[in-house]
Amino acid sequence: MSLISRLLEHEEIPTVIVGSARSIVEHCGVARFLFTDFPLGNPFGIPYDRDMQESIVRQALDLLEQASEPKTTRVAPFDWGSDQSWRDNYMRVRDEDRETLRLMGEERRLRRIENKRGKT
Repeated sequence: MSLISRLLEHEEIPTVIVGSARSIVEHCGVARFLFTDFPLGNPFGIPYDRDMQESIVRQALDLLEQASEPKTTRVAPFDWGSDQSWRDNYMRVRDEDRETLRLMGEERRLRRIENKRGKT
């Protein structure tokens, strides 16, 4: 996304990147970056935490409007939670956890389907 952002900016289309891989995104030199210190794949916050997600979107739009110099980074004022152990365990899959994780994934997919049905 960082390289696409740079291409769009070159075509005078303003962009904001919201993400967690700070060193990578800043190395790419994007124009505007809202850093969220969350597990990768969750740049807008904790799943189903609508208030947090809306706040992050507002912050990104404010950054788009207010950034006055290139390569501007702002840090979102949120934590993933008081327990930061996710950093040690993120993306770690042990053999004995595979079936549990598969079932959790299936349950999540079913919830998403139900949520989509409820919105139509």
